[in-house]
Amino acid sequence: MNKDEKNCRAVLSRNIKHYRNRIGLSQLHLALELGISTTFLSDIETGKKWVSAQTLSQLAKALKIEVYELFKPEKTIRDDVSAAVARYLDDVDDAFIKSIEEAVRPAVKKSITKMRRYYTDTSKINQKK
Repeated sequence: MNKDEKNCRAVLSRNIKHYRNRIGLSQLHLALELGISTTFLSDIETGKKWVSAQTLSQLAKALKIEVYELFKPEKTIRDDVSAAVARYLDDVDDAFIKSIEEAVRPAVKKSITKMRRYYTDTSKINQKK
């Protein structure tokens, strides 16, 4: 696993836990809602496993957020992590879009566009500083 993927997994893991705790869902309840095992959810939250685009979409819906919010870094995360996540999203964009069902495709495409814009804007702002 390369550095960009590790950073992306770390951001995703932290955000899933954050948003799950924010709405008071246990791992068990979230796993049941998603139709996955608690072990798999735990592995996602610890960065051991990755998720499909469809599962990302379901996660965002269950957590009452947009998909791109699962990849927003904390303000304290260094700029290079944001840039790494943006590069990683560019690399996996096509893979996500091709791997999901037609019904989910527009929502995920919109979220990926928002994520790319967020990370690009963040990188530009931080480069000016």
